[in-house]
Amino acid sequence: MTKNLKASSELGYNASNSKKLQAQSKISATKIQKAWLIYVDKTLFKLLKHVICAAEYCVAHELLKKVSPKEAALVKDPSMKCKVRFRFGGEKFPPFIMYKIFFKNDGHGNKYFSGKDLLKPSSKAVADAYKIMGERLFYQQVMEDEHFFQKFKVTDRMDVVTVQDYMHYCSLMDKTPASSGGRNNHWRRLTLRSIPKTMMMYDIVDYAESGVISDRLQKEMKYLSQKPQTEEMRQHQLETVSKVRYPSFPIVRPFYQPWGPQGKTKHLGRRSKQAQKKVQKMKQAYMAAREEKASSKVTSQTLDNYKLHFQGPTHSYNTR
Repeated sequence: MTKNLKASSELGYNASNSKKLQAQSKISATKIQKAWLIYVDKTLFKLLKHVICAAEYCVAHELLKKVSPKEAALVKDPSMKCKVRFRFGGEKFPPFIMYKIFFKNDGHGNKYFSGKDLLKPSSKAVADAYKIMGERLFYQQVMEDEHFFQKFKVTDRMDVVTVQDYMHYCSLMDKTPASSGGRNNHWRRLTLRSIPKTMMMYDIVDYAESGVISDRLQKEMKYLSQKPQTEEMRQHQLETVSKVRYPSFPIVRPFYQPWGPQGKTKHLGRRSKQAQKKVQKMKQAYMAAREEKASSKVTSQTLDNYKLHFQGPTHSYNTR
């Protein structure tokens, strides 16, 4: 009886130890997994930071030219003094990249012309707009303005009272389309189609969206994930991300071998002794026939020369 009790107690002790070991192994596995995921997220965030810096300081015009050519032409104009800014956006990780065009006024201010601000309610211009737009479109615009006011409360300069109201008003004007009296210059998302495939930026954004890392990015991952120690290293990292790489086309070699002298050709396979003897006999027969033909030509030429030398040339006279 005592032996059975001891055996059962030992079995229970071993079972409890195995359960503890399993629980500890699960905890350690989750810790390792969390540490690895944190490392991957940090590396990805560093790469995305390189993308934003390279896009803002190196290839802003090229990206904007692919997204909106008209806006790119305005940004390139030196009299406009525009600047393209990039930032992160989104509610989940990894974030996506957004961009917006800013205008430097140097304290002089800028003026946006909009029919909503210029046309006063009791002016003749409003009556003319009513005639041109038609009753349905005119009332639709009026209802839209009223809906904006009920939703945001600050939709006109007359509604601005505090600095916070002014910031809300500027943000609303940027988001509102031009057809409704706004600037239509809000933060827009930079998609994968807007980035050239020849840049490393495309591989990084594709890795952030799909989780698949390319071979080209795998080679530069270690260098790009390092913290830049000097300004030269930082500039080189940005250049690596924004540099245009042209695809390397493989050299197509012909399937046939060019003609060459027979002495330089090498036979890849092994020949038997009988085959070698046959080839040797064929060569000898060919060379003998060739020598015989050449000797017959020489003898015929010597006979002709002999006749001309001793007999002289034969003349033919025409008789009248």
